[in-house]
Amino acid sequence: MVINGFISMKKITIADVAREAGVSIGTVSAVINGKRTVKATTRDKVIKVIKRLNFRPEGKAQNLKVRDDSRSICLIIKQFENPFYMDIAAGVKEYADQKGYMLFITSSEGNTEHEVRITQLLSSKDISGAIIAPVVTSSSEIDHLFRLKMINFPFVLLEAVQGIQANVVSIDNIKTMKDAVKHVMDKGHSRIYHFSGPQHSSHTFERIDGFRRAFSESHLVFTEEQIVQTGGRFREGYQKGMEFFADGANRDFPLAIFCFNDQVALGLLSALRELNIKVPEQVSIIGNDNIQVAEHNALPLTTISPPKFEMGRKAAEILINNIEATQPMALTNIIMNAELIVRKSSV
Repeated sequence: MVINGFISMKKITIADVAREAGVSIGTVSAVINGKRTVKATTRDKVIKVIKRLNFRPEGKAQNLKVRDDSRSICLIIKQFENPFYMDIAAGVKEYADQKGYMLFITSSEGNTEHEVRITQLLSSKDISGAIIAPVVTSSSEIDHLFRLKMINFPFVLLEAVQGIQANVVSIDNIKTMKDAVKHVMDKGHSRIYHFSGPQHSSHTFERIDGFRRAFSESHLVFTEEQIVQTGGRFREGYQKGMEFFADGANRDFPLAIFCFNDQVALGLLSALRELNIKVPEQVSIIGNDNIQVAEHNALPLTTISPPKFEMGRKAAEILINNIEATQPMALTNIIMNAELIVRKSSV
């Protein structure tokens, strides 16, 4: 590390940053803590020095004695009840264990304010870095992610966030959905709907985009009525299914319904059983995520299967490489493919 023209092997401290930036330690501290008492030009100068020296503020674990060699990372998911994230967590944990890191898992439950509070705690609790499934509604604030970048706190996103340059490990939702819809078209379906996901997920909009593109590349006409806003939970799939087929509506069979995830698909299957609508003879159901229960359901679910474990492992690898780097690393953006697994819920 070069400081004032000399190579230093010692750990960079806040004093080193202050000296290089030509400001006081208090000013550097104010920048790190996001205080608005620092002029913009001074703040920018301090941030540049922080990044150049690869300085990372230490946590402030109070009343807690830990071993000097203890290291930990955090996985922030969006929904504890969704098995999709547990498969990712298994991949993260395997790599973290190999590298001697403890893994902590918490959930924003799709709430931006919860995510902000969690990220505010990360840099003050001796957490070395984080893997984040971000809340990305159009109205959500992303200042907390900018702050993590500002203080050089290592993190990896599991979905891209517009306006944030960061390490990302994600799924090619557009291509995957387009290919899956084309498969259903090739099977002869012309009445095709999509029960779309929650507004706080970029996956929702990517899958809608893929759905539309399949129609644009076919002889079939797409209409907005084919996108049925639903959500991401079992009960939302059930409720939307009951509404969609209420009083004999939408019963011009056969038809096919793509669901945002397997939980929605399983909820829809429950509604169809209650309504005495036959699957797959009358309605083909296709989920997404390939959670374990999808295969072992009474009617095994056709679903899109992303490499969840591999996503978690790769995200952990990128994160820990950044944590242990002595110099800033180039950003990594990995987009993984998923595959359609055909089971008994579709024809």
